[in-house]
Amino acid sequence: MSAAMDELVDVEADPIRPIRAFDVRVSAVEQLTPHFRRITFTGADLELFGSNADGETLDLRIKVMIPSPGHALPELLSVRGSLTDEWYQKWRSLDESTRGVMRTYTVRSLRPAVPADGGRSAVPAELDIDFVLHLDGGSGPAAQWAAAAQPGDAMTLIGPCARWGDCLGIEFAPGDADRVLLVGDETAVPAIAAILSALPAHISGHAVLEVPTAADFLDIPTIANVDVRWHARNANPHGQAMSSAVRTVVVPAACDRGEEPEDVDVDATILWETPQKSPSQGLYAWIAGEAATIRELRRYLVRDVGMDRNAVAFMGYWRQGQALPG
Repeated sequence: MSAAMDELVDVEADPIRPIRAFDVRVSAVEQLTPHFRRITFTGADLELFGSNADGETLDLRIKVMIPSPGHALPELLSVRGSLTDEWYQKWRSLDESTRGVMRTYTVRSLRPAVPADGGRSAVPAELDIDFVLHLDGGSGPAAQWAAAAQPGDAMTLIGPCARWGDCLGIEFAPGDADRVLLVGDETAVPAIAAILSALPAHISGHAVLEVPTAADFLDIPTIANVDVRWHARNANPHGQAMSSAVRTVVVPAACDRGEEPEDVDVDATILWETPQKSPSQGLYAWIAGEAATIRELRRYLVRDVGMDRNAVAFMGYWRQGQALPG
């Protein structure tokens, strides 16, 4: 570990902002499956990384700054602030070939630092991100970086500051719901895994996960009474398997149909709606992944099943054939 990582964060001199930059280094790399690669990061800054009131990250989204090959990340990335602050606009104005790229990822897990105790050495805070690797040659810069990552590699993460209070970037909000429906493709697996790990024992429901192959099925620990169903896509169209599975575990209403949700042009706008109203007891749905597939699943749940749209959180993490902004 470098000397810089051994230094304590100067809390007194550090401004309190909703989000901040975290200077970290890779401490471990693990190939979980052919398409999932876990990168573990550590650094003194992570002692100020935020989570929810229970210390869980759930579906927490953060920004990952990927350096351009042969170039260090710009120094302005250490500036604390939100994406509306001046530093972001300055970063955007830099040469695209040297400034690096910004991508959005979900935190798989966060482990707080453990101080030294007796004869036991101190353990630094660690943060895991599970990267999806595309083996067909279609990987973007983040997946390419993850495929080549080695312990010691520098990285900048932009995420919530624990000193702010509220943890920005968490959308999962089931309220008093006692049943959940969690649906996603491989890009949503890390978020669903983190949610399942945090759910209490009295929650029931289903988790429907579609991944490239059966070799990508993961063992996800949970004490909740949630039936986790994995589906291998293999050579079938993206989203077909999980769409069929959702129609099996949640059937349409026998009599009443729900409202027709407004259509969203997923080629022109980002598909994203996380209800502000907390659902009452009943079913809460969280669906994420490829935008066109998620749009149709949301229509099915609201229109055909008759779910209250305020109990359905849906997020288009990506769009097939398009590169979404970071």
